[in-house]
Amino acid sequence: MLNQNIKTKRTKIKVLVTGATGFTGNALAKTLCANGYDVRVFVRDKEKFFALENNGNYDVVVGDLRDPEIVDEAVKGVEKVFHIAAIFRSAGITDQVYRDIHVKATKYLLESSLKYGIQKFVHCSTGGVHGHIEDPPANESYRFKPGDIYQVTKLDGEFAALDFHKKTGLPVSVVRPTPIYGPGDLRLLKVFKLALHTPTIVLGSGEIYYHLVYIDDLVNGFILASEVEEAVGESFIIGGEDIPTLNQILDKIAEIFNSSKFKIHLPAFPVQIAGTLCEKICIPLGIEPPIYRRRVDFFTKSRSFDISKAKKILNYQPKVSVDEGLARTAEWYKNQNLI
Repeated sequence: MLNQNIKTKRTKIKVLVTGATGFTGNALAKTLCANGYDVRVFVRDKEKFFALENNGNYDVVVGDLRDPEIVDEAVKGVEKVFHIAAIFRSAGITDQVYRDIHVKATKYLLESSLKYGIQKFVHCSTGGVHGHIEDPPANESYRFKPGDIYQVTKLDGEFAALDFHKKTGLPVSVVRPTPIYGPGDLRLLKVFKLALHTPTIVLGSGEIYYHLVYIDDLVNGFILASEVEEAVGESFIIGGEDIPTLNQILDKIAEIFNSSKFKIHLPAFPVQIAGTLCEKICIPLGIEPPIYRRRVDFFTKSRSFDISKAKKILNYQPKVSVDEGLARTAEWYKNQNLI
């Protein structure tokens, strides 16, 4: 549900959403369409887009963001751009592909946006650019410490967007989401399955923070960033109101399913070493490593953020608590026979 403080008339605003077959981009496109925007989506697979129950009236551009001519075609005629597209971590993908999607394609979009006088460019980064938060909670000025090529290139893309704004005056805002979840998301499914395993095996103490953002709240944050004049040239961390620990999340999930909360805590360091070695051996060969370093990082890196800047400037108010969000997500997983 959109923030009631958004007053801008939307009925004639034409917007572009990249990455509209992904979880976040698709949710944003649906919400914009439902709220009167004229929505153009940039996708690589039109059939996949409509398979996601996109029943609204969408203008669909099919292509690759690495093609500047198609990017230019997609931007022409719109008033706002929501750049959500990203390539997530996977074996067999070279560092250059990450750079092409997260940096080069962003520059193509920015250049075309300037060319056609776009009113607002909202760029999706990630809270992961801050890495492990040693002194929680972290705000937007907290030091950057990206931990892998995904986060490194997402940060480079964010820098490119803000630098372009400074040099050209193109109205740009950056959104850094905390870990995203909700019905339709599959990344948190691993956490659900972990919580429902008896016993639940946790690397480390489990007392690290895991600051989530429910998809509806994040979508609202994107739209606010596109409509508030004071957001131009700024970055915003968008997260939920609650900041639970990993142990608390696992316990909440177990409660939803009336499952055991019994956990066994194992030292993380040996598994982290094994993950590093597996990546170094497997990834150059295009083989999916049996253990990823980032999977160990999930248990050991704290993610705790201060969302007061978004509240103050955007009037952002997250409405879905962790309890409610996990319950909704659990219901969707059950209905999809995923759990």
